Amino acid sequence: MHDRSVHYMLIAGLLFACMNICVKLVSHLPTMEVVFFRSVLGLILTYALLKRKQIPLFGNNKVLLSLRGVAGCLGLVGSFYTLQHIPLASAVTINYLSPFFTAVLGIFIARQPLRPQQYLYFIMAIAGVALLKGFDTSISTFDLLIGLSAALFAGIAYNIISKLKTSEHPLVIIFYFPMITFPVAGIYSYFHWVNPTGLDWVILLLVGIFTQGAQYYMTRSYQQANLGRVASLNYLGVIYAILFGYLVFGEQLGLYALLGIVLILVAVVLNLRVRAS
Repeated sequence: MHDRSVHYMLIAGLLFACMNICVKLVSHLPTMEVVFFRSVLGLILTYALLKRKQIPLFGNNKVLLSLRGVAGCLGLVGSFYTLQHIPLASAVTINYLSPFFTAVLGIFIARQPLRPQQYLYFIMAIAGVALLKGFDTSISTFDLLIGLSAALFAGIAYNIISKLKTSEHPLVIIFYFPMITFPVAGIYSYFHWVNPTGLDWVILLLVGIFTQGAQYYMTRSYQQANLGRVASLNYLGVIYAILFGYLVFGEQLGLYALLGIVLILVAVVLNLRVRAS
């Protein structure tokens, strides 16, 4: 593995962790409002890049691109909601279940069959979720379902991206995400607006900056090394979440919740290695 690709992925993981902290710091604001601010920055930056590179904005397969945008929007809303409402480490771990949904949906969307050992990893992940939910009283069934739905929609988005990668420029695929999220979150926020005060404005700006920076370094890492090898480093984000959850928010996880997190992470990483081999 190229040393530089490792460094890039570690930086990306840290920046994503900082984004997660910022989202949780504005838990007093509606989730859709945080999503709105996140999508504004993403829309402006992506639009500027497309114009500078003189790439047509709306691509070729507008139906699939729009579906990718809708799935990405729903996944982002669910992810941010989970971050705001349950302990940081638990929220991040649940969000990381998206590769499982990507693999299962890939059977039908991308026609990619599962290998036998992947079924075992799915059972491990389900057992981990059961441990996490069963012994962490701060996670309601509703919040868990929102988190799992976010991972499901992320899996749908990844499968659509896989089908679009040969016909669309990556920036066009990215552009549809904030282009659809912006009006949806904007209309909701208009009717449910809670005015940010003081540091809220800085934190909301940082959500966008940290996300863009993390995506940049993650992309650089994937460009310089084997996808399967560096992808597992992305899951160090859970370690960051446990540390920051304790240091910043005073969150303490019980033994069974920690075991659930470990079980989910092991299952996800093993599943990634199967897909990459």
